[in-house]
Amino acid sequence: MEAFINSVKAVSRLCGIIAATLVLLAILVVCQMVFMRYVLNASTVWQTEFVIFSLVGATLIGSPYVLLIKGHVNVDLLPLYLGRRGRFALALLANFGGLAFCALLGWMGYRLFDEALTKNWHTDTVWSLPLWIPYISFPIGIGLLCLQYVADILALASGREMPFDIPNKDHETLS
Repeated sequence: MEAFINSVKAVSRLCGIIAATLVLLAILVVCQMVFMRYVLNASTVWQTEFVIFSLVGATLIGSPYVLLIKGHVNVDLLPLYLGRRGRFALALLANFGGLAFCALLGWMGYRLFDEALTKNWHTDTVWSLPLWIPYISFPIGIGLLCLQYVADILALASGREMPFDIPNKDHETLS
């Protein structure tokens, strides 16, 4: 179990690096696009779509890393007032709910990717990018997010991680 959790953490960190690289590439392409349009008075063909698809891909592929570092929006008012068992139950409920939602989302994303691949869908622009290329980030990112949820559930159930990263004290002071 520990090897699985550590492997998923490593993959999630790699996803964070890939997402940051996609954002950096989008920034560089926007700079190139501005230079082409306003300095050279040249038209741009592929840049806008590249930026849109790379930012969406960064969001999807980066989602396991965000879950790993607990970087998502979290309202911790209720967990702060719950006891140890209540916190544990709420954390399991939240993780299983997130896993179920992401499993469904990942399956639907895979179906979208598969349909774009088998039906040879392309963008309706001059660039005519095959749509399976940007759509593949959907099942990959959300599929890896599901694995991160499973790793979080295992870490929580084995006591490696505290629910909501709150120490196990029944009577805490709020500061």
